[in-house]
Amino acid sequence: MKTLMTGDEAIARGAYEAGVAFASAYPGTPSTEILENIAEHYREILSEWAPNEKVALEAAAGASIAGARSIAAMKHVGVNVAADPLFTFSYTGVRGGLVLITGDEPGMHSSQNEQDNRWYALSAKVPLFEPSDSQECIDMLRAAYDLSEEYDAPVLMRITTRIAHSKSIVKLGERFNAPIKDYVKETQKYVSVPAIARARRKVVEDRMNRLKEYSEKTPLNCIEKGGKIGIVASGMSYNFAREVFGDEATYLKLGFTNPLPDRLLAEFYGLVDRVYVIEENDPFLQRWIESLGYKCVGKPVIPPYDEMTPDVLRKAIRGEELDIVQYDASLVVPRPPVLCAGCPHRGFFFELAKRKNTVVAGDIGCYSLGFAEPFNGIDYIVCMGAAFSSGHGTQQALVKAGKDTRVVGVMGDSTFFHTGINGLIEVLYNGSKTICVILDNRTTGMTGHQEHPGTGLDARHEQTTEIDIETVVKALGAKNVAVVNPNDIKAVRAALDAAYAKDEPSVIITRWPCVLKHMNEGDYNEFGDDLFKKKYFVNEETCIACKQCIKSGCPALSMTGAGGKSNINPLDCVGCSVCAQICPKDAIEIAEGK
Repeated sequence: MKTLMTGDEAIARGAYEAGVAFASAYPGTPSTEILENIAEHYREILSEWAPNEKVALEAAAGASIAGARSIAAMKHVGVNVAADPLFTFSYTGVRGGLVLITGDEPGMHSSQNEQDNRWYALSAKVPLFEPSDSQECIDMLRAAYDLSEEYDAPVLMRITTRIAHSKSIVKLGERFNAPIKDYVKETQKYVSVPAIARARRKVVEDRMNRLKEYSEKTPLNCIEKGGKIGIVASGMSYNFAREVFGDEATYLKLGFTNPLPDRLLAEFYGLVDRVYVIEENDPFLQRWIESLGYKCVGKPVIPPYDEMTPDVLRKAIRGEELDIVQYDASLVVPRPPVLCAGCPHRGFFFELAKRKNTVVAGDIGCYSLGFAEPFNGIDYIVCMGAAFSSGHGTQQALVKAGKDTRVVGVMGDSTFFHTGINGLIEVLYNGSKTICVILDNRTTGMTGHQEHPGTGLDARHEQTTEIDIETVVKALGAKNVAVVNPNDIKAVRAALDAAYAKDEPSVIITRWPCVLKHMNEGDYNEFGDDLFKKKYFVNEETCIACKQCIKSGCPALSMTGAGGKSNINPLDCVGCSVCAQICPKDAIEIAEGK
């Protein structure tokens, strides 16, 4: 049977066909849909959302040690979080095959950096696969598990955004029956103390030498003969190059890229006159080629950043640009992303933005948009889970400098469980007066509303233990804790006033569900049966067109009413009431019966 699948869907299918028994992940674009599809479609696999990527890989490693084939999936920056177990598990090796999926993001469509995770394979000394379409996602994943168990190694598979989210035709296969092997205690393999690790280090080096031969022989690395132009490429870059050069080039197509095939490269160079190395982000393949003494054209002629789309390649290599429709760019209205109508973060940032002499440390999530107009409510963002710890450092430095500036750290609920708990411990343990705010919108909003430990539902949307944020915060020793409805501006103001008045740590938890999440019975029980069912309208007789309501940044509001007065689009309004609280003339009223 053939069907269309995205790369993420195909990886989920590949895990099923390869006989995977356990899957763990933390959501992050572009890898989120991998575990979502496993959980929804392949119930033979026990699938779980982990609180962060390190935990996800550690759980997969534990399943592997127990003899089960396992998979962990995360976006590229998540591998930074998971690097500790990755490097150690490279030394210990596997029992059941283990594959780690890294979703890299050239172009940074939804990421704070553009790191190239091929270097992780090189540094951790693990084999690396790079599929170029959805069929290869399935085929390579099956091959990866066989290789993982044959060579006693965890495997890294690198996909990029275009692979993850583009669809291509795949042929579905049957599930391989990979029974969970009997657990065997092997302390000389799996107890990672220095004496054992030193012995395992030699094993890793021998393994890489044997994998070098695999790289030369595997059909995943191949020469596709054409013209005298030579193209070396892997992953999506191969497809982009194919679109530009077609059959006028000979291709060294690389699907297994650590270690790399030196002899195959020599054979390829004997067929071509000039070689272009086309790869996204870093000169990973280029450095390998140049280290062997071959000349090639790569970085910086071909850009070292963004996606290597056909238009980029045509311009970089041939100096050509396709004709496009000409238009006056000055007439295009900028449309930056904004918080959704009814977003529970709006009321909080409206109040926070008023605070003077304040530095706000932000974090990774929908609330990152608090940095933009009209709030200008975030000063910096470091990385996921860093708001409290980086905010603490800023606060301590300001105190040391004799400044009375206050620091507010802001992160979401999923981020708090990810790595924010440790940051809060840092604040409480060291007694800084950082104000820590947890924006609990009851879901992992930015990546598509996945469950997390605080929602009470697991990856399969089944009831499980709900970890209560307030209870956790108090258990850590926080004395000043306030839980508020962020749509209640007076309550937010009072909570901030109380926190600013104290010369010690304070925690504010805002609790209201994301308007776009799937509401469950628990949501309605806690927040009311009329949740998001109210509508507001502008009384034009009372409105004075002062534009104060527009400062809420709500996309449901505009100055399109009669006489240039305020207007609320009833299709967008969900009744959060923030604008009604802002209006100085009480001109925004609830629409009865709506």
